[in-house]
Amino acid sequence: MDLKGKTVAVTGAARGIGRSISEAFAAAGANLALIDVPDADLGAALAACGALGVTARGYAANVADETQVGATFDAIVRDFGRLDGVINNAGIIRDALLVKAKDGEVTGKMSLAQWQAVIDVNLTGVFLCGREAAERMIKLGNGGVIVNISSISRHGNVGQSNYAAAKAGVATLAVVWARELARYGIRAGAIAPGFTHTAILDAMKPEILEKMIAPVPIGRLGRPEEIAHAARFIFENEFFTGRVIDLDGGLRL
Repeated sequence: MDLKGKTVAVTGAARGIGRSISEAFAAAGANLALIDVPDADLGAALAACGALGVTARGYAANVADETQVGATFDAIVRDFGRLDGVINNAGIIRDALLVKAKDGEVTGKMSLAQWQAVIDVNLTGVFLCGREAAERMIKLGNGGVIVNISSISRHGNVGQSNYAAAKAGVATLAVVWARELARYGIRAGAIAPGFTHTAILDAMKPEILEKMIAPVPIGRLGRPEEIAHAARFIFENEFFTGRVIDLDGGLRL
């Protein structure tokens, strides 16, 4: 797909990987629909994309809310007149051990609220945005691309029952959608980043960052722009569908 003049929606677009993806697609000439919860950072992302000479519009929405998601994608089609792709990036973390015990006594466990919050945003949100985007792309008749941002944690990571389950789910959804939607000219894929240096890591102590980097064969954290490059590859390579790109510097959990 030639991105110039196309319309691409990005969830979780206000910061981090989502913002980097948005700016990379704007640099390639795509118009952007930036979706995030109400946040001042969304304005900065819009300005950054607009400065690259494309049209960028912001949409405040909770991706886990079916009504809001439907209304948002209706608004995108109304505002841009087309929809050529969606990148499902929005996600949250609520880490906890399944059960924590000491001397045979249970001292804590992952709460249902922690489980449900992550499943709602990271899995149900991807389902809703993928479904609503696909419906509109089918109606518009121009095909399109769906990219789900998974994680290396989909292989299973201590303290992340909720996150790992959700990220495994969105990787599988990309395979299912690739098979179901190919007849409509819609491709689907996923990217599974390893540890990536976003702003949230800046507050971490150096010794913690060192422990994160130590097992990575390439010797550093990933960069958001490297994830963005992979997303562009999926969009631009029209023979790519139904696969997951592991982008983790060689790390295997």
